[in-house]
Amino acid sequence: MKYGFWAPVFGGWLRNVRDENMEASWDYFSRLCRRAEEIGYDLTLIAELNLNDIKGVKEPAMDAWSSAAALAAVTKRLEIMVAVRPNFHHPALFAKAAANIDNISNGRLALNVVSSWWADEATQYGLQFDQHDDRYGRTAEWLTVVDGLWSQTPFNHQGERYQLTDAICEPKPKSSPRPTIYAGGESEAAKNLIASRCDAYVMHGDEPEVIAEKIADMRARREKTGLPPMIYGMAAYAVVRDSEKEALAEVERITTLDPDAPGFANFDQWLSGTQLERELKIREYSVSNRGLRPGLVGTAAQVRDRIKAFEDAGLHLLLLQMSPQLEEMERFAAEVIRRH
Repeated sequence: MKYGFWAPVFGGWLRNVRDENMEASWDYFSRLCRRAEEIGYDLTLIAELNLNDIKGVKEPAMDAWSSAAALAAVTKRLEIMVAVRPNFHHPALFAKAAANIDNISNGRLALNVVSSWWADEATQYGLQFDQHDDRYGRTAEWLTVVDGLWSQTPFNHQGERYQLTDAICEPKPKSSPRPTIYAGGESEAAKNLIASRCDAYVMHGDEPEVIAEKIADMRARREKTGLPPMIYGMAAYAVVRDSEKEALAEVERITTLDPDAPGFANFDQWLSGTQLERELKIREYSVSNRGLRPGLVGTAAQVRDRIKAFEDAGLHLLLLQMSPQLEEMERFAAEVIRRH
């Protein structure tokens, strides 16, 4: 199992807890990431939202790509997976900037391609917001342009949304054959696109048997393309304590509903912008990305056993959230990663 973590770009992960003692700042972000690669973490995921989805839209949210460029220069080992939303980035300009960051990091950049769901954010920033399946049409063409610029010189493209003539992108990314492209989604449009165009499938948190079914489905789709096997990752929120009782008490604390918390303001819009396979409960929305469903809650031994179940299901990567992050990541590294 590889261990990744969500970079703290929003000042926390809990919608019911106002202050998690982890500010959305470069100082905290960089200190945590540098420490993480020293204690056994393999990857960080940097989410891309211009508005703060967790603490409320008026609260600070760090910019993903400028943060990634800075992080590339001050770390040595971490894979830096950065979310990118095609409707927010022209593919040619993006390909140029991302190739440069990959070279700065010595080949450690990866993409998390997100076909965005938040209509109000796009409206605020004056950008087009495509309907659900149209978003995947844009993503497919966007990936064609980015891949083309990273592999061909010059590159030409005349498509529905983008047109390039004799475009040159040099230097190419250092990663070979390209930076790893991760993506997630539960609609048929999403899964078919990911199976044919991406390198890795990332999932919201769920039980091991559900994850095993999803992996089996994506493996079958992938085999039809003739492409190499994919990487499979999952989001999860971890609570490790000395006793199961203490861990469950922490879960109760962080999921006790605070209906006035600013982070709940976009709940209904978030649901309308997604096509989920299972009903999402408000309790689960307290922790993002269905992070409590995997059950990484309990003693270190219990959590290690649970991780083994996910390994048996075919999972390769955990994308972890914890709070407060620096202290809990230290605990998880010492009691779970180093003993697993």
